[in-house]
Amino acid sequence: MISTFAKAGVAALIALGGISATASTASAGPDVQYGIYVQDGYRHGGPGWGRPGRDRDRCSPWMAEEKASRMGLRRARVVDVSPRRVVVAGFDRHGRDRVVFANVRGCPVIRR
Repeated sequence: MISTFAKAGVAALIALGGISATASTASAGPDVQYGIYVQDGYRHGGPGWGRPGRDRDRCSPWMAEEKASRMGLRRARVVDVSPRRVVVAGFDRHGRDRVVFANVRGCPVIRR
């Protein structure tokens, strides 16, 4: 009689172990999550809407002119743009002058 109860107890433990193993693998399926996600670095509007803007990692001419004006160059205008640099010419206290910016994000100054 005791061996029958022992066999039944071992069978119950095996069954419970099997159920808990299948429950953990069944709950590992794909979860549905809802949320609001903000993607940075995309242009809004225009023909390339929804695509990453490649112009964002370049020195735009208007930005170079503004930076040269803040550096003290009057009547600043862009005179040359290449893949590596942006040249802005204008006037300072001593006469004609030019500032050369790198054509990368932030327009760092190469030469004054």
